[in-house]
Amino acid sequence: MSSFSVASLPLEAGAQFTISDDGALLRRSVLPGGVRLLTSALPHVHSAFIGFWVGAGSRDEAPGTYGSTHFLEHLLFKGTGRRTALQVSEESDYMGGAFNAATGRQHTAYYGHVFEADMGRAVDLLADMVTSARLDAQDFATERGVILEELAMYADDAADVAQEQLPQQVFGSHPLGRPVGGTAETVRALQHEALLRHYRSVYRPEELVVVAAGAVDHDRLADMVLTELAKGGWELRDDAVPAPRRQVSDIDYPAGTTVSLTRDVEQAAVTFGVPAIALQDSRLSTEFALSTILGGGTSSRLFQEIREKHGLAYSTYAFPAAYREGGLFGMFAACAPAATEEVAGIMNGELDRIARDGVSEAEVESAFRRQRADIVFDGEHIASTMNRMATSELVRGELISQHEHVRRARAVNAADIQALAVELAAGPRSTVTVGPAK
Repeated sequence: MSSFSVASLPLEAGAQFTISDDGALLRRSVLPGGVRLLTSALPHVHSAFIGFWVGAGSRDEAPGTYGSTHFLEHLLFKGTGRRTALQVSEESDYMGGAFNAATGRQHTAYYGHVFEADMGRAVDLLADMVTSARLDAQDFATERGVILEELAMYADDAADVAQEQLPQQVFGSHPLGRPVGGTAETVRALQHEALLRHYRSVYRPEELVVVAAGAVDHDRLADMVLTELAKGGWELRDDAVPAPRRQVSDIDYPAGTTVSLTRDVEQAAVTFGVPAIALQDSRLSTEFALSTILGGGTSSRLFQEIREKHGLAYSTYAFPAAYREGGLFGMFAACAPAATEEVAGIMNGELDRIARDGVSEAEVESAFRRQRADIVFDGEHIASTMNRMATSELVRGELISQHEHVRRARAVNAADIQALAVELAAGPRSTVTVGPAK
């Protein structure tokens, strides 16, 4: 067993490794069928987070299937050939009730937090859902109404609307700009047969990544996974290889836009965004540092200017979003409707100020310490460990050790941050404001 800085994750039949990451035993195996299994065995932990991840998200939907990824997330809990929807719920509750799912732009995950003794039962349940969901027409019709209500709930929240609209403005017509859950229009238009086609094209052995962190034995889990997937009728050939990691076309960023949406709310939301770097860019740690200095804590520039100095908002922050095709750098604030223009002006001004004047050494040091805390503290949570391994497998194609993440954060300097700010500030800027009619 060896320690590592960066471990490649090859898409080859039978590929495997065993490495150590700050006391955790990490193992990866490409199983028959092209199924990938990653585990992080942690000493003195008596529970495990286990997830079945599928390597396709809303970005990967074909025309006529928009919204189907999120729709499937709902329907997989509506029963299988062996379990009714009630039995799925009863069984997950019996194991602790922490079973859930999440749809993203690049993947979909079904996961649960269980005691070590319940691992076999959890694998049985998750494999049954993924391989043998009923997906019948009646459930489809019923769940359409549920999803429309979910979308309506988000549409009543100014912050949710602003956060959903910003990628559409920054990414334009690129698939990453589409709403993750679809729109009311696409959900109403989605046909049952189109959803079934999407399911059959994506829910396959070569697309599946199983990840577990905590009290887990890799070899035993591999046997469980293969047994339950075979029970679900999946073909698991020894020579099968994993599906290539998805990457659609590069982003053709449009000109910046200013969008104002009307909602009957007491508090408005403002988001600001510019095109940013892709996931593979070596400057990701620099971008995190810039985000931290601009809006990563109570000493950040946005917090001090918008909240402390001007009293315009309670909540404000900055955020990067990096994908294989490109990225977005954003800022957010919730404020009084009358203050939206002033808040947007401060966001623009603070990015320009860093591009023009740079940042102090004290800010660089504070940003590093916050990044280090995020890296190390997240590593102490098994849910975060599961998420990190799964996204590394599905999106990055490499696993980066905790030590290497910290080293990269430490290497960022003031000149790096200013140079990136100059690049971002030169790009097209978009602002989305959501609030009551003026």
